[in-house]
Amino acid sequence: MFSDRSSTALSHNLHGTFISQKVNKIRWKPERIDEAHFFVTGSVDNETNKITLWDLFENQEEEDIYPFTVSEFPYCGDVTEIKFLDYDHFACSSSSGSAHLMKVAISEVGLYSIENYTKWKDIHYFKNGESSPCTALATHENDVVTVGEDGRINVLTAQSADVVRSIDHADSCSIQCVIFLKHNEILTSNLRGQMKIWDLRSGNKPSGAFMLSGDQVTATYLTFHPTQRHIIIAGDELGALTTWDLRQNTYPVNVLNAHEGSITEIQFHPDNPDNLLSCSSAGEIWHWFTKSRSRYPKKGEAPETNVWLAPENVKSKMDVLTLMPTLGKPVNSLDLNRNKVVCGCDNEAIYLINGITIQ
Repeated sequence: MFSDRSSTALSHNLHGTFISQKVNKIRWKPERIDEAHFFVTGSVDNETNKITLWDLFENQEEEDIYPFTVSEFPYCGDVTEIKFLDYDHFACSSSSGSAHLMKVAISEVGLYSIENYTKWKDIHYFKNGESSPCTALATHENDVVTVGEDGRINVLTAQSADVVRSIDHADSCSIQCVIFLKHNEILTSNLRGQMKIWDLRSGNKPSGAFMLSGDQVTATYLTFHPTQRHIIIAGDELGALTTWDLRQNTYPVNVLNAHEGSITEIQFHPDNPDNLLSCSSAGEIWHWFTKSRSRYPKKGEAPETNVWLAPENVKSKMDVLTLMPTLGKPVNSLDLNRNKVVCGCDNEAIYLINGITIQ
């Protein structure tokens, strides 16, 4: 277990708000100019779930920040993923087997609302006709790919309510994660820890396959390095972070045994990829960053390779900070904008972590 995390006082501000609903996904709304202050959440375990648009109110006198509800949209099933395509549109998926393209609309008098722009209904289903949960989705510009417990891959586009393409028997078990590697290439991971690369222009067979680890360990989240997309980080059900270099994917580059519980999400800082955030079902949220090193080597010295590609002693090259005290419930989702982090939890609260130090 990673034991080098700091126990010193936090250098940032933590604000928690009880909202009476479990939050499974949380995402900042991108802004054109200003720093983000709107964000969207998706709930689980309610008779009727909600997708909610929030805004942050900052009380300068009391040095307090808290969110308030701007708009709510009732949603059928648990919200299993939310991803923004642009400033105003986001895709979301449901345990009911459907996916939606939603729009954050603004009226002539400046009022914001959430509207359903496109619905892809019942695109995941089992052989007996029952709905299958859509477990994850990925976006690339206007394209959306969904995966589900039915082992199906659906290719969608924001311009149409029709499914562009389906790979009906892509996997014999539940597909848990998906990310775009390129415009026409995706990476999936199933319940047994099998990782598969798919060329969406070709047939119904993967172009490459490998195992997450030697055992059948389920990957719970996938992400790629912002500037080196061949570097893939997988979080798994045992709390480990595994690094793959897709240029040579026979074996993982390194494995970090990290969290106490399964990893629920991981995210690189988009502008400073030496920083990575992770959260877990054990109620932890951590900030990983590269230890100080010279980015400009002296004459005759080899430049530093990406720390995530270090095959040995990667722990010695990383520091990790706990961003807030460990909760008694899972932290299901996080999102990062500049130096602000929002996270959603099973304790029916959302948290804003304001002013984290980006290394």
